[in-house]
Order: sequence, then C-alpha cells, then structure tokens
Amino acid sequence: MNLANHMVKAASDYAAYPASAHGTTILHSYSEVAKRVARLANAMLTCFNLQPGDRVALILANCPEYLELLYAVWHAGLIVVPINAKLHRKEFEFILGNCRANLCFITDKHAESIAALSIKHEMTTVDIGSDDYASLLSHPPRPVVTRELDDAAWLFYTSGTTGQPKGAVLSHRNLMTMCDCYFSDVDPVEPWSAILHAAPMSHGSGLYGLAYVTRGGCHVIPGSGGFNPAEIYDLIEHWPGIAFFAAPTMVKRLLDYPVRTDTRNLKAIVYGGGPMYVEDALAGLERFGSKLTQLYGQGESPMTITSLNASMHADKSHPRYLQRLASVGIAQSAVEVRIANDADVSLPVGTVGEILVRGASVMSGYWESPEASKEALRNGWLHTGDYGVLDEDGFLTLKDRAKDMIISGGSNIYPREVEEVLIKHPRIAEAAVIGRPDREWGEVVVAFIVSKDGDEIDVAELDELCKSEIAGYKRPRYYTRIAALPKNNYGKVLKTELRQQDHG
Repeated sequence: MNLANHMVKAASDYAAYPASAHGTTILHSYSEVAKRVARLANAMLTCFNLQPGDRVALILANCPEYLELLYAVWHAGLIVVPINAKLHRKEFEFILGNCRANLCFITDKHAESIAALSIKHEMTTVDIGSDDYASLLSHPPRPVVTRELDDAAWLFYTSGTTGQPKGAVLSHRNLMTMCDCYFSDVDPVEPWSAILHAAPMSHGSGLYGLAYVTRGGCHVIPGSGGFNPAEIYDLIEHWPGIAFFAAPTMVKRLLDYPVRTDTRNLKAIVYGGGPMYVEDALAGLERFGSKLTQLYGQGESPMTITSLNASMHADKSHPRYLQRLASVGIAQSAVEVRIANDADVSLPVGTVGEILVRGASVMSGYWESPEASKEALRNGWLHTGDYGVLDEDGFLTLKDRAKDMIISGGSNIYPREVEEVLIKHPRIAEAAVIGRPDREWGEVVVAFIVSKDGDEIDVAELDELCKSEIAGYKRPRYYTRIAALPKNNYGKVLKTELRQQDHG
C-alpha cells in the first residue's frame, strides 16, 4: 500500500475541492493536484533514471509545490527527504551526503549554496521556479508504483542539537498510522476544512498535512511562506474551519499580538515540539476558546506518542485540571507508553523515568546506522531519551531530556518544573533553566530569563515566587537576564548554548 493512493482517492472523492491555496487565493483542486503528481512522478523516473527506493530531497520553504512533490515522490515509489530550508550549509551537506539523495528540489534562494556543496555522489538539482520544473509537468501521468507497507517513505532527520543528525526511517505504515491517530486522538477532520502551513512543512506541519489529504482538506500556504502573527490572524478570518500545527513559541507570539481579531473560523491549534507552560495554555483557552490540542511525539514516532485533546483542555471541573494541563495527555491509540529505569524495568505510577514507546507508528530504525538503531529500539521499545512520569489515569507529564536533568546534592531537579514557576512572574516573557557545575553540590540551578520590558527584574521577587511554589533545593541560585533565548529552527531552546554562555 503506497501513501500516494491517498491522493488518487482524494482526486476521486473530492475532485472539485480546493487542494492548495496561496494566502487567500485557491490554486488547484484535488483533481488538478493529482494529475500534477502523476506527471511529476513519471518525470522523476524517466528523466532522472531513478529507481524505486531512491531518495529525493526537498530544500524548500513552505510553498504550494511542497504538497505535490511529497506525493509525486511516493507515487514514483521513491523516498522523500524533506530538509528544513533554514539549516546551515554544512547541515545540508551532511544530510544530502548521508542519504545519498539522487535528486534535490530547491528554489533560486538556495541554488548557489547547494551548488557549492561538496557532494561525493551524483545528484541533480531542480529549481521549482524554473522552466525545467515546468517541463516535468508536461510528461504524461503514470500509475502509482506499488510499495509495501513497511517500505521506507520519509527520512526524517533529527535536529542534531547534539552530534550529527540521524535519519529516522518512516515507512508507509508509520505515516498511515499517524494519520489514523490524528483523527482519533488529536483533531477530527471533515471535508471542506483547511490546514494552515505556518510551521515548516519539512516537519510537523507537513506530516499532519497527510491527514488532510485523506479528507479533502485545503492546504493553505501563507503568502510569506512562514509565520507572521498579523498574517495568521488575517488567514484565520478568511478560511472557515481552519487548523494549524504550531510550536508553543508560535502560540505565545499569537497571544502577545496586540490587535484583537475575529477567530470564529479557527477550528484547532495543535501544538507540540516543546513545553507549553500552564499560564500560556490558560491564556490560549481564554483567547481562542476550547480549540487547543497538544501532542507529544518524536521524529522516531512522528506526532504519535500522547495527546491532550481539546476536551481535556476544557475540562476545568476535573479536580486535577491544572496538573493535567501541565501534562502531554494520554497515549495515542496506536502506541503503548511506559516509564522505565535504566534496566528497562517498568516503574510504578508517580515515579520519574525514561519514556518508552512501541506501536505501529515507531520507526524501523535510523538510516544506515545499525548501532544507533539497536540502542534506540532495544528490547522492542523506542527509548525516547525523555524523562517523564505517569499518573494513575495514564496522563504523562514530561520532565526533561536526560541530558538536561540537574543533579544537585544527590537530588534530581527537572528544569521544566522550575521554568513553570518562573514564567508565572508577570514581567517574565520566557525562562530556561540549566545546571552549573559546583564543587560542593555537584550542580546548582541557574535561570536565564527574558523580561517583557527589557528591564532588570528584582531577584528577591523571583526568590519569593520560587519559595512559594517549589522546594528550596530546586530554587535557582543564580539568575541571568538575556535578550532572547537561543533556539534552533524548530523553536526548541538550545540549552547547550546557554551552558556555553554561563561562565559562572
């Protein structure tokens, strides 16, 4: 079963429905997109002499062509390698070389830098704005190439915040499972809905776009190609039944936008990729209504580990409402989740340990990395490297990555717990907590804070706030005001950089 059959079926079931739009302008129907996909697939096989299983890379900002290229690659029986267009040249070089991409679609913006890369294998590049791309669409359509469910479909490269990125091998089965979980656990989709691609289509937004194809939803690309709060609010006003995937930092920027606009058309904001602080979640519910859903996933189990759906966000009558709002919800339908110690032994409810996952959404391994695959998937479970705790109802609360945990005086301190307290201060916009080596205690807690007005914040106030919320050994011993937290291209705070900046 090939994922490309979803596009073929959509062209039959939703032929006249709009499939792609740029800003407020509808570009193509599903019938039209399916024809373009079949033509591009034929061109990939005949013009570039590609064989099923070959890799096709996409180095593109969000654009209408993204959707048709994803499905054309699968239609041709090939493997797609979407790469965040904001990565550094050296990161492009590593990923393209590691997967040995045979073909790479780019825009003129990247033509010069890609041409200068030291690629040791033969690779053809095609600019999607060129006559060469237009000529590919002149080829006759061809039928979908047959693939097995467990054949590779998408190489999802990790962000590489530590070491080189690894390519999680996602199969057709993995991605179909993710779509099923979207409908059952995250956000039901009906025909004539829309997904707004404000986050990178190379990652979460593009992955969730697959679910919308199966329901004939319109894929809306912002005119800017990215995230701009004013533009996002304008598009919400224009498109009925619209939803989008966002990093928590994007939701925060929407909440901080000073102009109040009509959001009745908004169906859902699905957020993930980092922690949403309780204060921000409450503000989001106040601003948008019961339209927030949180997911927790990894590239190794794409968008599919746990979810905290809209009804859970809205259930203020539950006695542990705030505790649940601080969690990432319950296991999605296709996976099992457990908490284990270093020996892979399951831990009791309420005990912190590593989060382990297994199910039909979990990758088969890392691309040509047998040792890393064996380590990540030992004993049949994906070892996420994240620490968390399950409550008696199965709600999972993330603590931190194992590498981010602070051990002070023999006690474990999870930075997020401290950050949740600091962010309650009315003048703090963002906070990040790390450990600083200390001869007496092993590590002490250091907090980096971003003030809303740019001015200093009285440390005594922060100490009092922490004293009222958390144990004394968890309180920051030092505070550093910073203009902005360093983040990678996916909005994740780079604590490695903060550690480098912290000179004690």
